[in-house]
Amino acid sequence: MNDILITNGRVIDPSSGRDELCDLAIKDGFIAGATRKPARAKEVIDAAGKIVCPGLIDLHVHCREPGHEEEETIATASASAIAGGFSTILAMPNTHPPQDDETTVLYVLHQAARAGGANVLPVGCLTKKREGNELAEMGMMYKAGAVAFSDDGDGVASTSVMQRALQYASMIGAPILQHCQDPDLFTGVMNSGAVAVRLGLGGIAASGEEIMLRRDLELVARTSARYHVMHVSSAGSVELIRAAKRDGLRVTAEATAHHLLLTDAACTSFDPNYKMNPPLRRASDVDALRAGVADGTIDCLASDHAPHSNEEKDLEFAVAPFGIISLECALGLYVKALVETKLMDWPGLIARMTCGPAAVIRRPIGRISPGDIADVTIIDPKKRWTVNVGKFASKSRNCPYDGWRLKGRAVVTIVGGNVRFRL
Repeated sequence: MNDILITNGRVIDPSSGRDELCDLAIKDGFIAGATRKPARAKEVIDAAGKIVCPGLIDLHVHCREPGHEEEETIATASASAIAGGFSTILAMPNTHPPQDDETTVLYVLHQAARAGGANVLPVGCLTKKREGNELAEMGMMYKAGAVAFSDDGDGVASTSVMQRALQYASMIGAPILQHCQDPDLFTGVMNSGAVAVRLGLGGIAASGEEIMLRRDLELVARTSARYHVMHVSSAGSVELIRAAKRDGLRVTAEATAHHLLLTDAACTSFDPNYKMNPPLRRASDVDALRAGVADGTIDCLASDHAPHSNEEKDLEFAVAPFGIISLECALGLYVKALVETKLMDWPGLIARMTCGPAAVIRRPIGRISPGDIADVTIIDPKKRWTVNVGKFASKSRNCPYDGWRLKGRAVVTIVGGNVRFRL
């Protein structure tokens, strides 16, 4: 007898091309198979009118632990993830201390196991203390369980260090996730342009992102490494990634909901919840990003979930920290940006949230064929709901979407064959 039988749902598995009305059976923590024939199970979940898909994956989450547990912990980030339909998240390494050695990687895995929610996979630092000068012990961290490497929050400025990082990562088979930003051009607090001038705020030009990305793509061509561009924000970056893929480089990329939905005009409110890194840019950049996601230039959707305390985010715009949270409403935001605009259909959207991210880290997740780990998300595509930040599982509340009306929500999240969230 099966443990769980999900009946009457539209089963969408982009990795196998499956898109049909059928039942999905789970047994002993694994997918037993999809069927149209009656079957028995200990628990039956009726998914009529809903989408049944692989557990969603977010490649870019800041759990803040160790070091800033007042903002978020691995447990609360995990709870936030499953409430948003995510069965797997990647924990960024800009913690205190940074995740730059085997011990901190093992700590993240231990805390994730204790939390018992989503799968939390550690990302190790590229350089020691994220200082950009000397490579961290990538091999030891990879053996301990790190799935990728990044100095997120800072781009690696040194060309020689970045080249060595790409060479080493290629040897061990791990991807590098790069925050593209030339530090010499990072001199402001919002997008450089007319809005920044009008507000009297320093600008961050898109060229700072594009210059580092262009340099890195040259290094990727030399090293044949696997390279992932985090939170792409400019039209110029989309074109560079598109050209790199045409040239056969092993490049992937991600876009966030805020860069797909918001422009720098939002900063006129001086609300620090619109202060991002990279910053919100122009409407033309938003259009280019949406087109890039739709045509596959951008393979993944990621939240860049960045919790901050109220005390920090309540500071004036110029001195408040960068970043927002959105794990629990990310799915509905992607629907608003891409499905409701008719740029993508549901199978395409789910691909950017399942098999696309899984391919970046080369893990056997993001799919629901027989024998696969039973990470499953059930989505109600017609459910209309209002974002209520006060009810988030996250410890932090720095979210600009409070009160937004969205369509589409995860109603069940199953991790390893266990129901971890039910709306």
